Amino acid sequence: MATPTSIVSNSTVPRAVFAHVLVGNTYNYTINTWARDISLAASKGIDAFALNVGNDVWEPFQVANAYAAAGFPSTAFKMFLSFDMSSLPCSKAADVQALQTYINAYANNTSQMTYNGRVLVSTFAGEACTFGLTGGNLNQAWTTALKPRNVTLPDVWFVPSFFVDPKTFPSLPVIDGAFHWNSAWPLGNYNISFAPDASYISNLCNKTYMAAVSPWFFTHYGANSFNKNFIYRGDDWLFSQRWEMLIQNRTAVPLVEALTWNDFGESHYLGPIDGQQPMSQAWVNGFDHQGWLDLMRHYIAAYKTGVYPAVTKDRVFLWGRLYPASAPVPSDKVGQPTNWQWTQDYVWAVALLTAPANVTLSCGSTSQTTQVSAGLSKLKLKFPSANCAVKAVVTRNSTTALNFAPQGFNYNTRPPSYNFNAYVAASPP
Repeated sequence: MATPTSIVSNSTVPRAVFAHVLVGNTYNYTINTWARDISLAASKGIDAFALNVGNDVWEPFQVANAYAAAGFPSTAFKMFLSFDMSSLPCSKAADVQALQTYINAYANNTSQMTYNGRVLVSTFAGEACTFGLTGGNLNQAWTTALKPRNVTLPDVWFVPSFFVDPKTFPSLPVIDGAFHWNSAWPLGNYNISFAPDASYISNLCNKTYMAAVSPWFFTHYGANSFNKNFIYRGDDWLFSQRWEMLIQNRTAVPLVEALTWNDFGESHYLGPIDGQQPMSQAWVNGFDHQGWLDLMRHYIAAYKTGVYPAVTKDRVFLWGRLYPASAPVPSDKVGQPTNWQWTQDYVWAVALLTAPANVTLSCGSTSQTTQVSAGLSKLKLKFPSANCAVKAVVTRNSTTALNFAPQGFNYNTRPPSYNFNAYVAASPP
């Protein structure tokens, strides 16, 4: 499945790409840790971190570290606040103070992300907030919080992720746009589509639309902890399909937020496995996802410029689960994740080639060779019903151009637990 090398575009508006960072998972970060993450993200084309801030008393300290690290002279990287309203209180009038304090603290910071000359602010949820007002008027509540009269507060460009019917957007003049969190995944047993984006765009009536993109989703908490155990469908190269969709529709999508940099609990982390995990070590440790970052760099360049970049070195990106979806694990008391039937046992591959070649995917004695054109192509291989190691070989003119056998990418028909996380591997850059 090849991808076109150019995109028709009449838009001259710059595109921007952000990564969602859970500050709640950065308890042990230092400024140097932030600086390392910023350098890594910037090298892939990411423009800013959306700092998801909750109600932990130590989080303001880490937000300060993040802004300080972004302010190092060597970087033009930005930050902005994404208030996690599933964590922050918002039922009382006094609850606006925490939000306003954050905004005032960083409005004039050189690392603050602005949009249309205003301080960019987002949320996760917030549709149930009242800030002490009666009557349930969502627009009035958030006007009181972020755009109040007679209160000294910088001008805000408000692009929240409210989980509401997009048909209500015209009745919310407080918003300057909307972030569609759930546009990142298909929420059923089907492929991703642009229809949810189109609904938001239509109802925003030319306000700013921010789309989401994510490579995976699996969480495995029992009833004695967070009590969530399910998957979203990541099959059929979800990450690639979603990016290609956004590139194709880039004129209508000025902003993209990648979900996420470090949400280990839901398995859609793109950054290093660092910081403080939320009791997710059982399905995260040993499952590095940074290979997706390199692939994303290719897509980000196409999204921003309207032209897929030339490939200068043959590379292969591989990902997939290490265990059969239907395999029983009686010892795992959390149980089989909800929606497990939505995923198939495949290794998913993307090849970036400098010239046409044959690409062979194999796992043990099962293999498949495909003639592939130059540029980006998507491939897949069904796992056999036997233990095996994944391998990819690129041959051109009877010569091996790339032989990639990633260490640890071993499929096992007898899983030790219900781990539906993705194993990700990228050949060397």
